[in-house]
Amino acid sequence: MLLKFTKMHGAGNDFVVLDGVRQPIALSTEQLRLLADRHFGVGCDQILLVEKPRHAGADFRYRIFNADGGEVEQCGNGARCFVRFVHDQKLTSKTEIVVETHRGLIKPRLEADGRVTVNMGAPVFDAARLPFTDGTGGINEPLDVAGETLQISAVSLGNPHAVQVVENIETAAVATLGPLIEHHPRFPKRVNAGFMQVMDRNHIRLRVYERGTGETLSCGTGACAAVVAGIRRGLLDSPVIVATHGGKLNISWGGDDAPVLMTGPAISVFSGEINL
Repeated sequence: MLLKFTKMHGAGNDFVVLDGVRQPIALSTEQLRLLADRHFGVGCDQILLVEKPRHAGADFRYRIFNADGGEVEQCGNGARCFVRFVHDQKLTSKTEIVVETHRGLIKPRLEADGRVTVNMGAPVFDAARLPFTDGTGGINEPLDVAGETLQISAVSLGNPHAVQVVENIETAAVATLGPLIEHHPRFPKRVNAGFMQVMDRNHIRLRVYERGTGETLSCGTGACAAVVAGIRRGLLDSPVIVATHGGKLNISWGGDDAPVLMTGPAISVFSGEINL
């Protein structure tokens, strides 16, 4: 099977983007893993699939697959690349589109400076909806990991995140604690683990160990979750600049049921074809 693709990244979080509007695409888990493999395939953190919408009010359907081949609900950096892709491929001329995801509709907008703003919707704290077993919906939840009790904030922006505050992002035990948090039994569908260092009330540094992928250079929903958690804890004021190893994102949130707005880059790297 000869498959056309475009390689993109949003603040270093990299993707293989597939046009499922103009070509029929149905890939097995093994094919998805091969496509994402950095040694034997193209290589990426996630694979993004653009499809025709099923929802009457949407322009496109947005599907996301992690490097392990598993489909997930949302990816914020990917949503920005999604908008850039459909414009570059002339699938739409709209600057703001409505995109169908597994967790509802989002509204990304292409800005005049080339960056993309995504309305990520309102954050979810309800433990049952994440899901987070025995969670209270609070922002400081105790989580026992490897013999110590961590204080995490459990929040969803279309996919679940467990965010903790650390003193130094560079020395944080992301590689060891990340997979333990991801697979913690209190998160039956696994979780993304965020490690946040507060620099001041409008600036944080962030590393995220992503569910099904591992640590990435940037995570859009993770940035949103960290800012929301920081505001709820009284540590931050909107808007917040989130510095990741891959670049900076601007996050705004008005609180309560207000939507989270994320602005950042979306870059096309190259296009090609691969036999799967």
